[in-house]
Amino acid sequence: MSWYAATLIVISSLVGMEIFAWFIHKYIMHSRWGWGWHKSHHVETKGVFEKNDLYAVCFSIIAASLFIIGSMGYPAFWMVGLGLTLYGILYGLVHDGLVHQRWPFFIHTKGGYLKRLVQAHRLHHATHERDGAVSFGFLYAGNVRKLKAELKSNQRNIIS
Repeated sequence: MSWYAATLIVISSLVGMEIFAWFIHKYIMHSRWGWGWHKSHHVETKGVFEKNDLYAVCFSIIAASLFIIGSMGYPAFWMVGLGLTLYGILYGLVHDGLVHQRWPFFIHTKGGYLKRLVQAHRLHHATHERDGAVSFGFLYAGNVRKLKAELKSNQRNIIS
C-alpha cells in the first residue's frame, strides 16, 4: 500500500469517525436504551470514571479488532484502526481534557475554534435529560448562535 493511500484511509477514517460519533451520540446515546450509560455524562458524578466511558471501551475494542485483522494481511483495516485510534486520542484530549477538564491541567480558550467547541458542548449539557439537547459532535461545533436558538426552540417544544 502506498503512503498516499494509507494517509488517505487514516484521514478518511478519522473524519468518518466524527460523523459516526455524531450519529451514535444523537441517536443511540440519547435514546431510551443508550441513555443508561450516557446519563452519567450529563449529571455530576464522583470518581475518575463514569458509566459513559464504557462507550470508549466499545470503540477501543473495534479499533483493536481492526488492528488485528490488518496485521493478518489486510493493511487497509490496520489504517482504519489507526484513524479510529487517532480520533480516540483527539476525543480524550479535546472532549475530556479541554471541554470537561477531566485532566489535571487547565487549558484556557481565549477565542477561535476551541472556544466555540467548548461553548457548543456546554450548550449540549444545558439539558440534563436525553431529549432537547443540541450539538452532538465531539470535534466539530456548529455556530453557537444557531445552537442557542435551537436549544431554546427544543425547550419550548418539550414544555408544550
